[in-house]
Amino acid sequence: MWIKNLRYASLVVGVSNFLLVVLGGVLVLVTAPRCGRADVFIYLFIPASAAVRLAAMYKIGIAQEATATTIVGLPAADDDGLLRHKRRVTYKRWLWWTRFALMMTVLQFLGAAYLIFDFVRYVSYGETSRDCVLGTVSNSEQWKLHTMVSFVTVACFVALFQCFAGSDVYRWRSFYMTQDKAWKAHYREVFDHGIREALCCLGRVKYLSALDEDEVHSVAQLLGDLVAYRASGTGHLELLAGLALLQRHSQTSRPPEDMLEAPEERFAQAATFHQFAEAAYTGPLLDFGRNPFIFPCAWLYRQGILTPWSRNRRPMLQGDNWLRGHAAAYLKYVKLPAEALRRGRVCQAKREAAYFIVVLHHVNTVVIAVRGTETPEDLLTDGLCRECTLSEEDLEGLLNNDHIHPDIRRQLHSSSPHYGHSGIVEAARDLFSQVDGNLGDPGSATGSTGFLSSLLGPGCECDGYKLCIVGHSLGGAIASLLGIRLYGRYPNLHVYAYGSLPCLDFAIADACSDFITTIVYDNEFSARLSVSSILRLRGAALTALSQDPKTDTALVFKLARRFLYVGNHLGYCTEGVDASSSHSGAVITGGEGMHRQASLPEGDVKNNIDETSQYHPVDDFVNPFHEKEDVSDQLAVQVQSEDGSAGDPQEVYLPGLIIHIAPQDRSFLAPLWNGLGYSEKPQGFHAYIADRKNFKDIDVSPSMFLDHLPWRCHYAMRSILEARRGGHCTLSESQMV
Repeated sequence: MWIKNLRYASLVVGVSNFLLVVLGGVLVLVTAPRCGRADVFIYLFIPASAAVRLAAMYKIGIAQEATATTIVGLPAADDDGLLRHKRRVTYKRWLWWTRFALMMTVLQFLGAAYLIFDFVRYVSYGETSRDCVLGTVSNSEQWKLHTMVSFVTVACFVALFQCFAGSDVYRWRSFYMTQDKAWKAHYREVFDHGIREALCCLGRVKYLSALDEDEVHSVAQLLGDLVAYRASGTGHLELLAGLALLQRHSQTSRPPEDMLEAPEERFAQAATFHQFAEAAYTGPLLDFGRNPFIFPCAWLYRQGILTPWSRNRRPMLQGDNWLRGHAAAYLKYVKLPAEALRRGRVCQAKREAAYFIVVLHHVNTVVIAVRGTETPEDLLTDGLCRECTLSEEDLEGLLNNDHIHPDIRRQLHSSSPHYGHSGIVEAARDLFSQVDGNLGDPGSATGSTGFLSSLLGPGCECDGYKLCIVGHSLGGAIASLLGIRLYGRYPNLHVYAYGSLPCLDFAIADACSDFITTIVYDNEFSARLSVSSILRLRGAALTALSQDPKTDTALVFKLARRFLYVGNHLGYCTEGVDASSSHSGAVITGGEGMHRQASLPEGDVKNNIDETSQYHPVDDFVNPFHEKEDVSDQLAVQVQSEDGSAGDPQEVYLPGLIIHIAPQDRSFLAPLWNGLGYSEKPQGFHAYIADRKNFKDIDVSPSMFLDHLPWRCHYAMRSILEARRGGHCTLSESQMV
């Protein structure tokens, strides 16, 4: 029975290695009496390594079965720490044996390469080489020569095939079947160990030995839930095929004709302060994007490596290097003197943000620039995207502020509790404690004795100055949460977020439109990235089939056929229907369009799919989704998952007033040319006020990642200002204040 659960690749690898052991053993027995140990070493090493590889496969199979059995036996809640520890131990044991098998594969590959080299050298010398084994075989009976040729052929085949076959012995599906909980637990372990090992390679060794439920565990749990489509039998390549169709059918976003133009004053200020947000990337990431070939030289130049004598004149930031290079890089980019940079942090721990505080006396403004994603810690903050409840302290600037309209405050109080992006909320709380978190005397005017109060407080150096908080990507979202908390203390405050992540519920995101401006450039993915949007993207990958009434791609047909059957059996889930209670014995994942059967055995599903394929040959295939109405909405319904861990995530939105920048005309090659730093032709842009609900779904387009580059947004804003002002975009000091 266990043979049926073996992977076909495992059978090929096992038989090939066994054949290699037999052939190698025969050659060694034939040539050993006439040749020395050094001559037969390679012919003894290759079959020995094949034998060890077979033994490793046996151990991998045992470890894989133990791992799968442990995962399947976990309770639905997965809250038993002892069982969770046992799962990790068994997974590590399986992982260790797979790494050992990988090492043996490398040795076999090297042995096969040397064998080919030795064989070619023997032939090139006209078979007069001193190689004892080849000379003995070539001068003997014909069957020995055939044995040698077969040995070399099998050795090369095994070495190459094992590089692509993988190390798994059993099919994971033979253990997990359609159990949604098991697939999620399996991929949680895959992502957990993968992330920890990647962090270890980047110098974060502490994450590798951690067994507690830290931020890596939370991110891995989320990623495991997102790969739950494996329970339906859908492979990764099949999902990618749907995404490819989705990208092919996507259209360039164009501004609606009835949208209002972005207000001149606010847009001009956003364009002016963008450089402070972009300059916060003081690591090599900014220079790598701008100068992909000479970025080490550009980064070292910005770090002040050529002017070490000016080190003592630069401000000392928390976590900066000996040269104070990050301070030098920031000041060089924004072209400010050293005394303008007052405080900052560049080396942060988990759920912390890097920031810079500068004072601009010429425009009476204090700027807080929050850096976006640049380090592994920032990536973990991005990945902690489960919603968390916002406290009254987080919303202090909205709930206890006389500058907010009373109706808005009453509405916020009545609609509580409110929620936001967990990682961003925690990073904003930490940043608040850094810049102005110390409470002052109850009777003090500002209620704080923090760093900002020492600058902006009554009678202080920057009394009456405007406070501007800026950030790009993750930094823009953190800046928005920080601005909401500080708005009650500093009403002359404004936040400019560029390419921000969605991070707040609708009520809070809409209530802060007066003092937060979010700039979205064209199709950038970050402004649309959330748990809900990713779940809907999986469903949209299937509904992309509705764009074509006729599809000739066999892979896409297989994908559509599989989900057509499951969809017909279960029926589409519509709004107002409790999918967890209807269709007894079946579970429907929401937001992905990938329906799963938990009650039918895998064999029954396969048989029904095969029967369906008899009536729909590939040549006559007509897309089943083409004639259905509102397929996108039906497949995008989010319902509770089997174990409740990924069920019904809350929707998060971009904060503040949304200004969307879109090209007025765009050619097919424009994303490629602009991504390489060239412009195909002068391109016009349009900036308009957009509805935040328009950014709920990810727009799959060729430029979705390139549009997130900060200098592309900067170029577009400058172009719009030049067009509005007849070729001049220089701002006066009065416009910046």
